[in-house]
Amino acid sequence: MEYTYNIIDSDASSKLQLQLYLEEYQDLVCAGVDTTAPSGLNSILKYNPDLVLVNLGEDGMDYFQMVTELNQYMQTLPLIIGYAKSKEYAYNAIKSGFFDYWILPHNEFDIRKTILRLRKLHPKQDTPSTICLKSYKDYRYLDTNNILYLKSDNNTTDFFMKDGSVISAFKTLKSFEEKLPKNFIRVHQSYILNSSYVSRINYGKSICSLKNGEEEELPFSKTYKDKVDRLKEILSKTATNALN
Repeated sequence: MEYTYNIIDSDASSKLQLQLYLEEYQDLVCAGVDTTAPSGLNSILKYNPDLVLVNLGEDGMDYFQMVTELNQYMQTLPLIIGYAKSKEYAYNAIKSGFFDYWILPHNEFDIRKTILRLRKLHPKQDTPSTICLKSYKDYRYLDTNNILYLKSDNNTTDFFMKDGSVISAFKTLKSFEEKLPKNFIRVHQSYILNSSYVSRINYGKSICSLKNGEEEELPFSKTYKDKVDRLKEILSKTATNALN
């Protein structure tokens, strides 16, 4: 299971160095990169990452105010790691409940210790692989590993299965969105796909292709492009790139 993270850093050199170090960890996926507290706040609320890494720099107090604001909007805050060129903000970071505090420049050993501590203290639990479709007194259980994608039609949702069958549920697509494992990603107002079956993302045609015998193409919309971008990041983590 992956941990998603956001970086908020106005220093291009610091940001690049951190990203290079984090690329080593296959279970870390970048959800967003920002340069200011306001844009960072918006991204955190939008992507709800597990981890936020902040260069406190000269605007440290702005970021502590950002954390205060996050408490107003989120039931559970992401783990926050602050870093700066000195220990100037260390006390405020502790008082604000930061997970860790680093001294710049970035140190590979410090980052490794933090990631190992993250895995130990906050292990990712596997999401149950079965979803229950309830209709009156009828209970139907589907193995999520066998679901290719979901398609909505008004207040009905169709589950397209690996074996070619289609199972209908009299609920909206949104009602299933938060119940499915994280590998299910909404890419369109009418579609949620199982990223385990994605074989191609074509930005030119706005299409995601799914592999299951014959290839099937699903559209994605501009509204959900950020989720498609995240899907691309996740798939790229486990793929070997062959650039033309």
